[in-house]
Amino acid sequence: MRNRILMAAVAGAMLATLPVARAAAPDATMQKARQAIGRGIEYLHRTQETDGSWQHYPATTALALSALLRNGKTENNDPAVAKGVQFLIRSVQRNGGIYANANAAIALPNYNTCLAVMALTETKNPVYKPTIKRALQYLEKVQFDEGEGIQPSNPMYGGIGYGDDPGDDTHPDLSNLQFALEALHEGGVPSGAPVFKKALIFLQRVQNRRETNDQSWVKEGPNDGGFVYTSQGGTPEDEGKAVERHRSYGSMTYAGLKSYIYAGVSKSDPRAQAAWNWIRSNYSVAEHPGMGSTSLYYYYHTMAKTLDVFGDRIVKDTKGVKHDWARDLAGALVAAQHPDGSWSNNNARYWENRPALVTSYSLISLSYCIGH
Repeated sequence: MRNRILMAAVAGAMLATLPVARAAAPDATMQKARQAIGRGIEYLHRTQETDGSWQHYPATTALALSALLRNGKTENNDPAVAKGVQFLIRSVQRNGGIYANANAAIALPNYNTCLAVMALTETKNPVYKPTIKRALQYLEKVQFDEGEGIQPSNPMYGGIGYGDDPGDDTHPDLSNLQFALEALHEGGVPSGAPVFKKALIFLQRVQNRRETNDQSWVKEGPNDGGFVYTSQGGTPEDEGKAVERHRSYGSMTYAGLKSYIYAGVSKSDPRAQAAWNWIRSNYSVAEHPGMGSTSLYYYYHTMAKTLDVFGDRIVKDTKGVKHDWARDLAGALVAAQHPDGSWSNNNARYWENRPALVTSYSLISLSYCIGH
């Protein structure tokens, strides 16, 4: 008995000398990000219109809904979500698209439908499955392809634009295509479906990569693996101009990489790796690479989604510096939030002076940061 007591005392003394394990300190950046999310949600609640929309516009409403849904709000626990969803349902058109057709200049059917599909998918409510299915069929229909007499040799082939019909005066672009492919992916359309296979042809034609881009303008470009806006090369600001240098830029390169992955392209594929190397060479949360302050929050939104899909928490740039993208982006967004809980861009291009839109972009971006 005395030996057992002595052994216990010795063991106790030994344990007392061991270092005490302490819980990991909470990440201050992510704590602030969660607080910023709370303030942003309050801002969206305060600014919802009486008809359930934000700015009486389906696309902005859909982004606000995605922001709320991705941050824990649902139709059951947040009346703002329920009202917003019903606004989208009232915006469903006979052709299956989801947009407001009162003002043709801002109808932007594809853009609005894509964002609405993503918001309705986020609800996880099976009652909306028929609406989502019809909307996905609409998105496949507006792709530029043989149905409109457009052959694979045409630079527009496989792309999707803002318009209702490839027969109107719109042209396809990577921004609209990436939204469509994301909506199709989230809606359950497999990567081997014809719509994705056709999209791959267009995607190769908007990448500064001579090995796979068959357009003549790529010979003038930097061949750096980045992406541009249209298959004619350039950025939206270059339209109608004689572009001498078809520069790659941030949001489109992230969009191109994400679209490749949705279309079934492996991360190790040379096309995807070329885009990844551009991202590594131009990593930034201080500005929109290639565009400065223009469409900064759209860039953040696309960056967060793409890096989440790509799956690497750390981006090791071409100088060997490692970047924790989720912490970096969360920190930038926390620092940019206004006292009223909103975000907006001093550069008004692409509606980024509209707080409801930019606050939604920011809350969605933060949801991906928190998820990592």
